[in-house]
Amino acid sequence: MEVEMTIRGLMLDPTSNMPIVILKDVGGETVLPIWVGVYEANAIALEMEKVSTPRPMTHDLIKNVLMGLETKVHKVVVTELREDTFYAVIWLERGGEVISIDSRPSDALALALRVDCPIYVDELVFKASKLAASASDRLTSEDLRKYLEGLSDDDLGKYKM
Repeated sequence: MEVEMTIRGLMLDPTSNMPIVILKDVGGETVLPIWVGVYEANAIALEMEKVSTPRPMTHDLIKNVLMGLETKVHKVVVTELREDTFYAVIWLERGGEVISIDSRPSDALALALRVDCPIYVDELVFKASKLAASASDRLTSEDLRKYLEGLSDDDLGKYKM
């Protein structure tokens, strides 16, 4: 089963200084942090802040190509967590044909923001993310989960590159 999520915000991992996209369950309190690259975080942040660039960025180009081909993005789904790597699928429709495209979650999320389509996470991803931590990491992972769930809008603030 898929759980609908929203992008709650972006933050920097205090340990690694890597960007984290925070996904939050639309109907509950579940959060899912996904570590992403700096460039992908920037693409997400630009769209979240509605910053226009003088020339189309990569995800804007993809949106424009899809629109030009009369192709609709129905949804993006974070489908799997395997060996500490998240996987996603972009679901498209063109001329009545449904097409699934393998994607990095960061690219799928950046595109979803631009085309205003729903974001989902497969329930198995939540289970895998809880099981992924080794016994020595469980306390740290649980502490991070509690910390992320307790964040307010003011805590997240504006993401700065």
